[in-house]
Amino acid sequence: MTSPRNPERPSAQGPLSIFSQLTRGLGGGSVSRRSAILFVAGLGLSGAIAACGSTTSGTAPNDGDQAARPDTIDVTLVSFAVTEAAYSNIIPLFVEYWKEETGQTVRFDQSYGGSGSQTRAVIDGLEADIVALALAADTLQIQEAGLIESGWEQETPNGDGIVTSSVGVIVTRAGNPKNIQDWSDLARDDVTFVTANPKTSGGARWNYLALWGDVSETGGTEEQAKAFVTDAYANVPVLPKDAREATDVFFTQNQGDALINYENEVKLAALQGNELPYVIPDNNIFIANPVAVVDTYVDQRGTREVAEAFVAFLFTPEAQREFAKVGFRPVIPEVQQEFANEFPEVPNLFTAEDFGGWGQIREEHFADGGIFDQIQTAIARR
Repeated sequence: MTSPRNPERPSAQGPLSIFSQLTRGLGGGSVSRRSAILFVAGLGLSGAIAACGSTTSGTAPNDGDQAARPDTIDVTLVSFAVTEAAYSNIIPLFVEYWKEETGQTVRFDQSYGGSGSQTRAVIDGLEADIVALALAADTLQIQEAGLIESGWEQETPNGDGIVTSSVGVIVTRAGNPKNIQDWSDLARDDVTFVTANPKTSGGARWNYLALWGDVSETGGTEEQAKAFVTDAYANVPVLPKDAREATDVFFTQNQGDALINYENEVKLAALQGNELPYVIPDNNIFIANPVAVVDTYVDQRGTREVAEAFVAFLFTPEAQREFAKVGFRPVIPEVQQEFANEFPEVPNLFTAEDFGGWGQIREEHFADGGIFDQIQTAIARR
């Protein structure tokens, strides 16, 4: 799959040369030091960390810069649960490189859990330097709480804040006895399926959008999309509060003919020895996983330099390969090409932006009295 957002490949100029050009305008305020650092970091691992320590003249970290840094610095990463397998390999790579370039030792505190609960924890005071969440709606909540500055999406090398991606899949029973092939099959009278409640599970909102977009993004009207999604959710025997409970309902309680899940999760399960039968519908949602620096906390803790360098590092081929190895679709062309055989192309991908962006999605579909509530009311009256 080629994602809807592909960062441009860097020019042949060296990273320090480009950094110098970018920072010449700092006096006029046209380019922020923060943006310049992250842009250069996207040009590749070599030179990225040097740029993060550069002065506005574009020089690499000098002895004075290194002397000003503490010998050790602690950084807190807060992410959603299934990323742990990737970060356990990425973090040592970054720690080693940062030590070589700056002489500073980075120690990572890591927290993994449901994206929604992680979001609430950060808002409630968990001092995360970096948040890597399941959907931009969660990052937006942290922004609205005043902890992340607006425009965080543009502060990454690819310019949209998306560090990994995935697509929706339908997990079936062994042998796929109901011959489920796409989203439309989930609305059949002879099929039941399991998905979490999108009112309580941020990840389940991707599932909902996949169903809605199967109609709205293939020429259907909003009324037709609403009717289809209503028919589909009428086949959901129970709406668990989160994805973990949904998986338990399907596998342990043996409810449903199918389970809506994500490609990265079924690939990770396979790596752990649990092969799951699944199909990837041709019409699908581009599941975009964002990363951002938490401005309030990095400024309070004095960790901005290393936090921004780590975010930039996540867009290097070295880090993107680690994401791909555990099932996430990479977002840079070089690694997309390397793993092309692992991730089949999806003919018709649509994005959250096709629905107006997460702010509009949240208001129209998931606010109290919104479209999802209307769908549930209609189902209850049947």
